[in-house]
Amino acid sequence: MSFLARHPVLRLVASPQHLWRTLSLGIKTIWLHKLRSFLTALGVVFGVASVVAMLAIGEGASHEAQEQIRKLGSQNIILQSVKPPDGQGSSGESRSLISEYGLTTRDIQQIRQTVPGISIVVPSRFISENIWSFDRSVDGQVMGVLPVYPQMRNRPMVQGRFFSDLELDGRVPVCVINETVAARLFPLSTPTGKSVRVKGYYYKIVGIIQDEGQSVGTDTSSAAASAPAQIMIPFTTLMDHYGETFFRYRTGSFEAEKVEFHEAVLRVEDVKQVESRAGAIRHLMSSNHKKDDWRIIVPVELLKQAERTKRIFSIVLGSIAAISLLVGGIGIMNIMLASVTERTREIGIRRALGARQADIVVQFLIETVLLAGVGGVLGVAVGLGIPMAIEKFAGVTTIIKMWSPIMAFSISVITGIAFGIYPARRAAQMNPVEALRHE
Repeated sequence: MSFLARHPVLRLVASPQHLWRTLSLGIKTIWLHKLRSFLTALGVVFGVASVVAMLAIGEGASHEAQEQIRKLGSQNIILQSVKPPDGQGSSGESRSLISEYGLTTRDIQQIRQTVPGISIVVPSRFISENIWSFDRSVDGQVMGVLPVYPQMRNRPMVQGRFFSDLELDGRVPVCVINETVAARLFPLSTPTGKSVRVKGYYYKIVGIIQDEGQSVGTDTSSAAASAPAQIMIPFTTLMDHYGETFFRYRTGSFEAEKVEFHEAVLRVEDVKQVESRAGAIRHLMSSNHKKDDWRIIVPVELLKQAERTKRIFSIVLGSIAAISLLVGGIGIMNIMLASVTERTREIGIRRALGARQADIVVQFLIETVLLAGVGGVLGVAVGLGIPMAIEKFAGVTTIIKMWSPIMAFSISVITGIAFGIYPARRAAQMNPVEALRHE
């Protein structure tokens, strides 16, 4: 006896005429009950749509977070000064009005001398002040940095240039503004070549730098509404104009802070050594500082944490989508069981006319797969539309991977088969005589 003869289901599938006749019968049966078939497939539609949409939203959120971290530099270690709670940061006597805290020259020198593999150290200082251009002003941040700052922080120039080593050594009053300052102070003109004023000092604009945290192609108007206003001047110029202690007057208050460095970006030669060097720097800083007036940011560690979060997020979203598909599959099984009961006499007639159990199984399986397949196609269409709508109206980045619609559709078909086997077997195992007597 041949293999096909021993397996009647395979013999039926191997026969195109039998398969096409059964398929046509399944389509006609589904079409006779259009509303019921649509409602049955609706559970699969929502399940597949949720799979595609959730994967796209999750992928987009993960991509945004990882891009923000990558912009900090995979080989960088970032040290920042943090103002300690009131009472911890005063210098000398407790009544001192000067708050002294943060990174010091001693910290930077010890890191350079004791931590191997550090190729570049870029310290910087910040001051919060009003930035003026004629009658327009914006509350922003004046940053004293070095010429390598754009490369260290992965922030490209949008227009013009960054200041040079010669301008740094010569303490030249030049500046680079970010896109937010350009949009607010020079909405109708080109800023390059003009000047801005900060506390009586004028700085000539030589270039515009990209907003912090923004990527190429970001809408400038929306970025300017959320990004902080920043103006960058040579580190030496900032020290000449403002000194080591910053005095700030506000309405009804006076503040004085002494911070040697607000931030230092350290470049490690080998990306594989970043985490070990970060551990050594943590130990050194903890020894030098008795109060919590500093913090360390290691983009590589943040990236690994973001990847772990993405995996957890994907598992959660996948579980939710699986529950949706499970509900859809149970709905299909329920309707098919009702259909078996309704069509008991039809099944008995077919068996009496010579139909085998395999024929009945295949017939009901084809109907189930058709319902699940149509639901899968509609679900993929809805699932592709939801991320596009979210990205357009909510401004949230979504990423649709090519494999996600294919995977979602395949799962819908598998769900149809899995939940259709029991009703199909129940129909096939009916006693033909009892089925014919059914009213």
